[in-house]
Amino acid sequence: MRALVQRVSEAAVRIDGDVVGEIGPGLLVLVCAMQGDTEANADKLAAKIARLRIFSDEAGKMNRALLDTGGAALVVSQFTLAADTSRGNRPGFSAAAAPEEGARLYEYFAERLRSEGIAVAQGRFGADMKVSLVNDGPVTIWMEL
Repeated sequence: MRALVQRVSEAAVRIDGDVVGEIGPGLLVLVCAMQGDTEANADKLAAKIARLRIFSDEAGKMNRALLDTGGAALVVSQFTLAADTSRGNRPGFSAAAAPEEGARLYEYFAERLRSEGIAVAQGRFGADMKVSLVNDGPVTIWMEL
């Protein structure tokens, strides 16, 4: 699975103008299931993100994890993280999991984050979403497990 993780002060997802998920301080997690990914990949990614030390401690060092801060995660499906830009100018997305499997692993990943003790808000798989965020830092981390 691939994820783009952004430390945020706040983030929200809107569909047709309606807020479907929003958080205060925490992480915006854009996630994509790739062909061949399994629940084990989602398990590892959820555990890693819950413990990723990218929040400041009392000394100002990035030494605290989402679990330490009590922050939330906004999980948004984003198949475009599978983009292959190696040929031509139009990205290819054939490395992404099939939509049914992508949706299943997206939901599974969000549940795994919840089971780690993280409050999770979500977008809607396959929907045309408008995502707004205030990137804190900015801190943006690319992950692939």
